[in-house]
Amino acid sequence: MPTAYSDLVKPELLSQPIYQPGKPIEDVARELGLDPNSIIKLASNENPLGASPKAIEAAKSALDDVELYPDGGCFELKRSLSETLGLEPEQFIVGNGSNEVLELLGHAFIGPGDEAVMGKGAFIVYKLVTLLFGGTPVEVPMSDFTHDLNAMASAVTERTKIVFLPSPDNPSGTANTAEDIRAFALGLPEHVLFVLDEAYAEYLENGPDLRDLIAAGRKIFCTRTFSKIYGLAGLRIGYGYGSAELVSLLNRAREPFNVNAIAQAAAIAALQDREFVGDCRAANEIGRLQLEAGFAKLGCSFIRSFANFVTVKVGDGMGCFQRLQEMGVIVRPLAPYGMPEWVRITIGLPEQNERALSALNSFLNS
Repeated sequence: MPTAYSDLVKPELLSQPIYQPGKPIEDVARELGLDPNSIIKLASNENPLGASPKAIEAAKSALDDVELYPDGGCFELKRSLSETLGLEPEQFIVGNGSNEVLELLGHAFIGPGDEAVMGKGAFIVYKLVTLLFGGTPVEVPMSDFTHDLNAMASAVTERTKIVFLPSPDNPSGTANTAEDIRAFALGLPEHVLFVLDEAYAEYLENGPDLRDLIAAGRKIFCTRTFSKIYGLAGLRIGYGYGSAELVSLLNRAREPFNVNAIAQAAAIAALQDREFVGDCRAANEIGRLQLEAGFAKLGCSFIRSFANFVTVKVGDGMGCFQRLQEMGVIVRPLAPYGMPEWVRITIGLPEQNERALSALNSFLNS
């Protein structure tokens, strides 16, 4: 009898959960027989304003040299990040999205017998990375959809390698205060790496700034992405920053040429277009207030968000997801995060938000 592949792979791979992304417009159109142009996607927290025109132009220009390998060290991008955040270039590592940077942490730090502490219901990639490398995810219940930092600190043991904390959180949109996060970081033991996921940091006013603690030698690493406010989700580019020593270790696990030249060029230009980022932040705030007012009018509970989405209680999250899809509105059901009564709705343009609210009203009255 022939040997099955499942008999040959690492055992932990067989029980590895699979990440479920937001449903693509093309899939919904094909499955439901809808015109793709009639569908709006409010499921993956993408920027409804798109990317900076300067970033688009830089990406197009980079295509002229597409026959060449990209800069494997992302020299120019790291220099731009250095100027933006006031750190040395060697303190940055760039990845194929911040997801790859999180995976590099797993390569470097997590193995069988190791633990990683995270909030229960936080971004699922923390759990996936931990399991992938044979570690044990320690999921700490949240308090009112917000990370309970005291409980997370109590969950740390001698086996803990990493503590993951997103601010703002996905999928709840909540954020711990900068003061509480700073105190939490200072209270962790020396053998623990504190990873602060700042994917939505550009939407957050007065967010935590731990750069001085990194400079002082604290074991802290922060991750960010160009997929959200910068609107470059389709190019898959993100980065992390910490001590130069930590980054040099992560680079040992990084694949060569992991970030393409088009993405690098667009990211450099996006960083420099601060006016566009400001416009996106302002538009997002207007959209957030529009959605929250609409949810209140419909009698739906929602979680106050500090990001570019709002999570709302609809009773039957999967039913709402399916019904809204039929009306050409894609949202994100949250049953995989232990929130079966909720959906997450990305903040869109005013007309998109209004359409989502109208569709939700139709679902609630059906």
